Formats: sequence, C-alpha cells, structure tokens
Amino acid sequence: MYRFLDKIDSPADIKNFSTEDLRVLCAEIRDYMIDCCATNPGHLGSSLGAVELMVALHYVYDTPYDNIVFDVGHQAYAHKIITGRRELFKKNRKKDGISGFPKRSESIYDIFGTGHSSTSISAALGLAKAAEMEGNRKKTVALIGDGALSGGLAFEGLNNAGISKTDILVIINDNNISIDKNIGGIHEHLLKLTTHPGYNRLKKSVWDMIGEGKFRELIQNFVVTTKSHLVHNSGGALFEALGFRYFGPIDGNDIEQTIDALRRLKDMPGPRILHTITTKGKGYPPAEEDQTIWHAPGMFDPVTGKRIMPSKPGASRYQDVFGEVLLELARKDRRITGVTPAMASGCGMNILAKEMPERFFDVGIAEEHAVTFSAGLAAGGMKPFCNIYSSFSQRAYDQIIHDVALQKLGVVLCFDRSGLVGEDGATHHGNFDIAAYRCIPDTIIAAPKDEIELKNLMYTASLTDEGPFIIRYPRGYGEGKDWRNAEFSILAPGQGEMISDGEKVAVIGAGPVINRAAEAAAAYREKFGTGPAIYNIRYIKPLDRAMMDRILSEFSSLITIEDGCLAGGVFGAASEYAAEKKSSIRITGLGIPDRFISQGSQKELRDECGLNQENIYRTIAAEMEACSPKG
Repeated sequence: MYRFLDKIDSPADIKNFSTEDLRVLCAEIRDYMIDCCATNPGHLGSSLGAVELMVALHYVYDTPYDNIVFDVGHQAYAHKIITGRRELFKKNRKKDGISGFPKRSESIYDIFGTGHSSTSISAALGLAKAAEMEGNRKKTVALIGDGALSGGLAFEGLNNAGISKTDILVIINDNNISIDKNIGGIHEHLLKLTTHPGYNRLKKSVWDMIGEGKFRELIQNFVVTTKSHLVHNSGGALFEALGFRYFGPIDGNDIEQTIDALRRLKDMPGPRILHTITTKGKGYPPAEEDQTIWHAPGMFDPVTGKRIMPSKPGASRYQDVFGEVLLELARKDRRITGVTPAMASGCGMNILAKEMPERFFDVGIAEEHAVTFSAGLAAGGMKPFCNIYSSFSQRAYDQIIHDVALQKLGVVLCFDRSGLVGEDGATHHGNFDIAAYRCIPDTIIAAPKDEIELKNLMYTASLTDEGPFIIRYPRGYGEGKDWRNAEFSILAPGQGEMISDGEKVAVIGAGPVINRAAEAAAAYREKFGTGPAIYNIRYIKPLDRAMMDRILSEFSSLITIEDGCLAGGVFGAASEYAAEKKSSIRITGLGIPDRFISQGSQKELRDECGLNQENIYRTIAAEMEACSPKG
C-alpha cells in the first residue's frame, strides 16, 4: 500500500500536492517501478532518473490538453504510471499488455508514438505549429536525452525550430549516458557547459533574475543576452545561436527546482531550451553504480539488486559470437575496423574496443553517419564492419544505397536483432530488412542458421572486396554449436546447402528458423517414413540458382520460411524466380504477416506468426497430403 500512488489515476490527482507530497510520490513511483521491473523486465535506469521530470511536467502542464513528446520513450515509465496505467504497468511489454514506449493507440496522454531516437523535436515542432494554426493555447514540450542529440534528425529539428518563433520548449535530459557512455561533440559541449566554474558561479543569480512583474520580458531578454556573453567561452551560446533561449542547467532530480523552472518558462514565447541534469538509475544504488547494465537489466532481486540471468546451456548469444569473431578477424587483418551507432555493448563490439580501441568507432546515435563513415573507411582501404540493429538500419537506407552499393564499397553491414525481437515490440522488430535491401543492386544478403555459420559468413565477408555485404541474425541465443573451435571456412555467395533430401515438397529458408523446419521434417519422416527436402539457402541474395532449378524441376510444392516479412522477403524471391522460370510449382510462405506485430516474448510472437515447429509440421503435412495421389 502506498500513501499517494494508489490514489493516482490521472495527473489531475496531483495538482494540489505540496512539494513534500510530490517528493513522497516520486519515491513511491521509484519503488513501484523497481518492484514491477524486477519480475517483468524493462528499461529501468532511464525511467528511474526521470521520475521528477515526469511528475513536474504533469504537475505544471495541463495534460493531455498540453502536449508532451518523448524521445525514444525509455524515460516514460513514470509518465505511464501517473496517467491511468498504474495497474496495467504490471504487464508492461507483455503480450496483450501495454507497450514499453509511448503509443498513440494506448492513451490520450501519448500524443506521439516513439521507440526510435531523435524524433521528439521535429514531432513537437509539428504539434506546436498545428496548435498555432488552430489558434488554441496548447503548450508543447519535447523531452530529449542528450544521447539522442547526436542523431541527425535532432539537429534538423533544432535548426528549423530555432527560426520558427513557435511556442516550443525542448528539455534536454542530460544524464551523461545513453545505453553506453555518450560520446561526440554535443556531449562534450554539454559537459563543458555544466562544469564551467564561471558559469556555475553565475547560474543561480542569473536565473533568479527571471521573476514576475511588469518588466518580466525585458529582464528575460536582458538575462538571455547577458548570459550568452558570460558563458560564450564555455559553449553556452550554441543553442542561442540556433535561435533558442537557453536556460539551465538545473538539477532535474530536484522536484522543487524543476517545477520552479517549468513554471517560469511555461508562458515564455518562442523556442526555448531547459537543460536538466539527472542521474540515470536515480534512487536505486545498483542502477546508479552500473548504468550501462541497468539500462535494461532483465530480472533481478529488488532487495539485493542481484540479477537473474537467463541462459541456454551450451549456447552463446549471437552478439557475443559477433564480438569475439570480429576481434579474431581484426587480429588477422589490420584493415578490419568496427563501427557502431551507440550500441557497442549491445552488439558485442565492446570486445574489439577493449583490445583495439584505435580500430573501434562509436559514432553516437547516428546510423546515417555510421554507414557513410564506413563507406569512407572502405574507400580509404579499410574493411569496416558496421553493426546496426536491424530496425535502426532503416534510418540509413539512402546511405546504404547511395554511398555503399552504388560505389560497390566493401562495407560489411551486420544487422543484429533481425526478425522478432520480443518485448520491445513493433518499433524494434527487425522484420523489414530482407524486403528493404533485397532490391538494391550488387548487394549480398545472408542469414546464418547457427553460430558457426555466422562466424564463417563474417570471414567470407572480410575477404569480399565489394559491398554491401549484409549479414542478418536474431537477438538471443544460438543453437549451441561449438563455434570457438570451428575452423574458418569460406561460404561462397549464392551457394546454399541441402540439410536433408526428400520428395514432393521442398522447404527453403535462411537463418535459425530453418533448424525448426529440419526438426519438423524429421518428426514427419519418423512418423510416415518419407518427408520433404530441407534446404538452407543461406544467401537470400544472390539466390542459389542451381538449388532453385532442382527444386522447380523435381518438387511439386515449395514452402518458404523466414523470420522476416513475407511481402518482399524469401517468399517474394522464390516466387519471382519461379515466375521467371515459368514454373507451375505451388509456393506457400511462412513468415511475418503484413501487419505490425506488437510486444511479447520471442516465443510467443513466433507462435503468433506460425514460425514454430508445430505450425511448420502442420504446413508440411498439408503440402505432403496435397501432393499425394488421390484415391
């Protein structure tokens, strides 16, 4: 039982709280958040650090009439809890539960859906401009972490908003870290600004000059101009040069100071920025001490902070295979470099960073830059492995076409988290990469069926002079293969393998899902003494034409299976090839249907999409029956 939290069903319930009441409420929200996330994992650290910001925003602003736009949404848990979703939060990120990110269809308080980075300023500017054109008095706030400021879209939004004269407040939630430690010029600028001794001596007195009364706007203008000159050497004029009035930094974990700042800025006209300093993991010592791990810690004991690690005995995570193999290849080839857009630990590239920091490049949350930077490295004679989560690669689509493929530069693009990722939901599923990139000329797309094949595809890519060479693989554990002791082997592009021979029906696929097809076929063969042929095509582009020609000539039915969208994927590739050859073979596709898939465990979502052994077995059985002589 909580003194206040149990009675909070909407932001209206906190409007008459005293400052002390709000402090107690913030502590209760943190306790509730920790308790829920201990058994139902989520993005904990960011939300712990932003509790006071969330409470203060709903305390000062009239939500949902006023607009609060989040960036990514990692910090939005307190927002969800106090906007009528306290009980629903117990099923946060669960199948048929609420999303882990703001979602328009979920609540009127989620004015704009998020999940990817750096979108908040552009979206908020659009909302603010719409309010202006409608002639209403809605206020609009964009809340962006300083890590997200490294994304190009954030700068595009700042550049446009600063000259717009539109009523918009941008809050920079500066906690010195995104998932891994922040890097880059904007981070260094904020660090320099917040640690400059002259600025901090003047900050409080300058801020206090902004009061109420007849000459308030005149004083505000004087303060902004004076402050710009006073802190010019510390970099404080950067945002003002873009057309914003800049205020802060303030302690974003001090509820009284945060409310005071928001009240003072709420009715100030034009674009303005409030710079807040918060602590990621605030209020929970384990999360404060290891902020990278506790960004999304998984299950843990809320009392001791001991993490409960899931495991698959004898198996390695694909990200660990990637990280160790990349380092092994880099030891053999001085040209090999690693590039990641702020996902070093998530993709396993921190292994290379530790031993060879001079050949490791974390470019911040900037996928477009990561790809073109990699293209430049390749043009200069290096062999870059650029690792991007599949869904985030969408932001670099033009760069992959224009800067890599068109110039046939030898960039290896490793798409981690391809397919159904699980609890992060629709914004993070890597469903579209096959369909998106298969149409690009001179592009190789491969999907390993297990850890050894990932190792060998990376080795093959390292020896391939032209690109892009795309390797897609899923989140989570592999098949339990002894990949560390396996010798490197070249897997020639356009060559797959037959896993098992059969009759009447052929099954083709790429990635670990073909193992489930092989298991289903083995079960069918054990029961009936015959069964389908199973082919690991390995390369989605270029297709193994010899394999496809044999299938079209010897089998009556073809089943394609993929952990990606059916539209334009392996199913599309096989259907196009069959049409080209004027084949009458019947083709059935198993994959992700033509709709956005919500959150849930990977197993639950694969069951939903029919990508489990049971459904594959049923499909094989139906096709084998359809191909059998009648009567």
